[in-house]
Amino acid sequence: MPTYQSPGVYVEEVEAGSRPIEGVGTAVAAFVGFAAAGPYNTPTLVSNWSQYTKAFGEFAEGCYLPQAVYGYFLNGGGNCYIVRVGGQRADEETAALPAGPQAVLGSYRVAAREPGARGLVVEITGPTGENPPDDRFTLVVKQDGKAAETFENVTTRKGRDNVVTRVKDGSRLITLTEQQSAGAPTRPDLGAVALSAPPSPPAVPARVVADVYVGDVSDRTGFGGLETVDEVTMVAVPDLMSALQAGAIDGETVKAVQLAMIAHCELMGDRMAILDAPPGLNPQQVRDWRMNDAGYDSKYAALYYPWIKVFDPATGGNNFIPPSGHMAGVWARNDSTRGVHKAPANEVVRGAVALQTQLTKTEQELLNPIGINCVRAFSGRGIRVWGARTLSSDPAWKYLNVRRLFNYLEESIMNGTQWVVFEPNDDALWARIRRTVASFLVMEWRKGALFGLTPDEAYFVRCDRETNPAEGIDLGQVVCEIGVAPVKPAEFVIFRLSQFSGGTSLVNE
Repeated sequence: MPTYQSPGVYVEEVEAGSRPIEGVGTAVAAFVGFAAAGPYNTPTLVSNWSQYTKAFGEFAEGCYLPQAVYGYFLNGGGNCYIVRVGGQRADEETAALPAGPQAVLGSYRVAAREPGARGLVVEITGPTGENPPDDRFTLVVKQDGKAAETFENVTTRKGRDNVVTRVKDGSRLITLTEQQSAGAPTRPDLGAVALSAPPSPPAVPARVVADVYVGDVSDRTGFGGLETVDEVTMVAVPDLMSALQAGAIDGETVKAVQLAMIAHCELMGDRMAILDAPPGLNPQQVRDWRMNDAGYDSKYAALYYPWIKVFDPATGGNNFIPPSGHMAGVWARNDSTRGVHKAPANEVVRGAVALQTQLTKTEQELLNPIGINCVRAFSGRGIRVWGARTLSSDPAWKYLNVRRLFNYLEESIMNGTQWVVFEPNDDALWARIRRTVASFLVMEWRKGALFGLTPDEAYFVRCDRETNPAEGIDLGQVVCEIGVAPVKPAEFVIFRLSQFSGGTSLVNE
């Protein structure tokens, strides 16, 4: 408290009794897979397709990551993190984009300053002027057949006329570096060489192990490195299936990686794993795979089937791809238009032109109870997501929107009550906590996220002497019990019709 010594008027700022809780973001995806370019094992934030192509290149044949990210943005996704796997982490300068056009020029390597430069030719001619030394020569840089830069009477010896120095100081088109060799550099042979882009390594490695995807938290590799990115709420690994199709991994590796995805999401406690089923399975086969081969049981994972067909610019045709990227976009669109409490189902899948398997209602009756969310085509209504369940055997957590709503509430309350730490643990603090949490929950109830005609039916907040006995206070603990009634989706809509006799009956007396 301030001390007043002289008469006067004093103005003081007083903290409010409770502080508002802001809702956290619910739709930030993380994609792990193969790409044509970009840094390896570095979670990179991209907000649109242009940013993705700038960092990781265009569509690449055999890679599902670009298609998944494109489908995510197309279906309404916003921010997402990309983790490129399949190679070693490199310096940012060398990994940002693929190497530009280059060529070998005797003892030197010449490269274009711009990775996208085209039509560059470097020509070596004899010296100019009267009686120049024999080691002198002229280097001409041509672009599209026309001389663009000329460096006359340069030499391989050190000094101001050294060819590397002259090119470094005066060229806007190329760079020149000495190649490592035992002897001194020699004068390049007369003639011309064209600069061309080096062959890119295959986007999908020939052999992959589970650790490529899983990575390590301490090394910040794979999706283990995503533990440092708190904003992520969804994790998808679409290129797990491209490696399976290429023969780089087997079915057991697929299960190992998907189990690691689920464990990662359970450990973080605020994100969901979006899983893909293997390609080419019919309804009976995917049921057997789900129950016997995979056997996953987690409230932090969702599985979608079948694969969807989309246009693939890498091949110029329509190809089937795993649905996880498009599903993440549907989740994001659903959250922005309706809210995380709304089940992300009965939504059109943008960009999908066909399905690998056309499911019937009877076939879905085999899959829906075991947590396989089906994507179905309806006449006149397009291709839609027709399931919103987790892979949990616990009935309390079988609905996807319930689990995601709790993730949202838990994270929001945790972030919005950090001010409580080290406050005096007394009745006044407990009252402030109750007001803060109740104010947040009543707003969620008004949005339709909680069930009940009144706030008392929708939630309760207890933080008083009953929840905080003396023993807990002595341990430095403050306990607040919160109960909420989440809304459940109307998964089965039933109209009961009956026949009754209409009109009136007249009786003559």
